[in-house]
Amino acid sequence: MNFFEWFKHKWTTAPLFSTGIALIIMIILQTLVLGFDYDSFGEWFQAWTNNWINILRNNAGIGIVALGMTFVIMTGGIDLAVGSTLVATGAFTMVLLDTGTRGLLGMVGLSGAPAFIVTILLVLLFGYILGALIGVSITKGNVPPFIATLGAMMIFRSVTQHFMQEQNTTVPMDFLQIASFKIGDYMLMPIIYWIIIAAILYYVSKRMTFGRQIIAVGSNERAARLSGVNVNKIKLRVYGLMGFLVAIAAVIQVSRIGSMDFSNAGRGMEMDAIAAAIVGGTSMAGGRGFILGTVYGMLIIGVMNNLLNLFGVPPFLREAFKGMIVIAAVLLQRKERAS
Repeated sequence: MNFFEWFKHKWTTAPLFSTGIALIIMIILQTLVLGFDYDSFGEWFQAWTNNWINILRNNAGIGIVALGMTFVIMTGGIDLAVGSTLVATGAFTMVLLDTGTRGLLGMVGLSGAPAFIVTILLVLLFGYILGALIGVSITKGNVPPFIATLGAMMIFRSVTQHFMQEQNTTVPMDFLQIASFKIGDYMLMPIIYWIIIAAILYYVSKRMTFGRQIIAVGSNERAARLSGVNVNKIKLRVYGLMGFLVAIAAVIQVSRIGSMDFSNAGRGMEMDAIAAAIVGGTSMAGGRGFILGTVYGMLIIGVMNNLLNLFGVPPFLREAFKGMIVIAAVLLQRKERAS
């Protein structure tokens, strides 16, 4: 087997290989577009580093959500409600921490670090509950995931907007340090959170029984049930985990900007998360997914958005490029199954 045959075989049969090659090409393109018109290598490297940190930080929240979406799709499901869950958990964060007279924790005399810790724990629990409610409707109510999450998407956002329409909440400045704390000259905390969560979920997918059960449920639900796997329990835990991860993304977003646009925040997040998972090799048919591949996929989409911005492509056309990448990834998956 010569190099070209080997490369073709790896490209069509190894999703992580093809996604990794695509990411390398995107990085090279981005480097070329940035150019080399600098007075010194140090100045060029500084600009290159700043650009990459911006890409990673801007995509860290969606990247965390995409990791959870990988598990959801691996079970053969989908979650269209992640953007609305982000809004709901973000609103809950702000109501708990509000520095005005309506702040829930302020009413009971909690402030500072203790209030921040309690807030984060309650918000994560709230996110898990919202995800679990979706899981219950799917497992106990036998509602298809598409319909269940579509309904939840509308419910969560509309209810949040209703209760927050007259609220004027502000969070303590110290809370912003959760995402804005600088390491050296860079605000790296969102990136660090993303890396830690990706490492944990990679371990779960590769080393823990829960990860193997997710694959079994997505591959053949009936066979998994006959093998003793509690299919409903696995799905419930997966959707609960999805809500938990969205809550983390909400805390990061609120702590980055100190507020949230309840009408527009999270819109399109579900498509970005699904796109990252699919581009990373996760099968829409279920039963196969790669946490590392999803990280690659999110980076590809992030670099692509950055390149389109550098090229001055109108914002409305950028979604078209993202759609073409998703279609190409699905076509590649079909080719893999055919071979």
